[in-house]
Parts: sequence; C-alpha cells; structure tokens
Amino acid sequence: MTAISKGAKLVTFINVFTVDPTNQQRVVELLSQVTHDIVRHAPGFVASSLHRSLDGTKVTMYAQWRSMADYEAMRKDPRPRAYLEEALSIAKFEPGSYEVVEDYAP
Repeated sequence: MTAISKGAKLVTFINVFTVDPTNQQRVVELLSQVTHDIVRHAPGFVASSLHRSLDGTKVTMYAQWRSMADYEAMRKDPRPRAYLEEALSIAKFEPGSYEVVEDYAP
C-alpha cells in the first residue's frame, strides 16, 4: 500500500504522461497491465497508484521503490519495454524522481 511519509526513506517516482483524450484510456490500460503483470513483482517494488486527469489529457503514475538501484534493475528487464514503447507512441512522457520532504495530516 502506498504510504507517503517523510521518514520512509524510499525513492518516489511521479511520472506524467500527456495524451490526447482519445488515448487516455489506452495509456491507463498499458500502465495498469504492465504494473500488475510484471513491475509489482520486481525486487524492491513497494507500491504504486495510477491516476487519470478529469480532462482526459494526463495519466500519472505515483510509484515507490526501496532504492534507485532496485528501480534501475527493473528497467533493465526487457519484459516491460513493449508496454512503455506503445505508451510513448501516443503520449509525451515526463518522468520525475523525488524524496518526501514533508507530509501533513489533519
């Protein structure tokens, strides 16, 4: 389960795919399938959540990994490549890696 916490010491990825609204659902399907079938089983994977914008122009994946090395090892696995290539053929990809510096609760 995704837990956003300043003390978690995880690597966080917030990856934004900008799409034509006619392609949003396909990008959601691709990311959902590759995460469910392959990525979530990789060593060091902690959690992820998939989001779609209400205006249909963005798909965002929030993912947590134990370390950058674990993430990079998964990226070397050739099995997810076809999913990402298809997504990139219909979406602009804006990757980002982050660390949590603050978290707030009511």
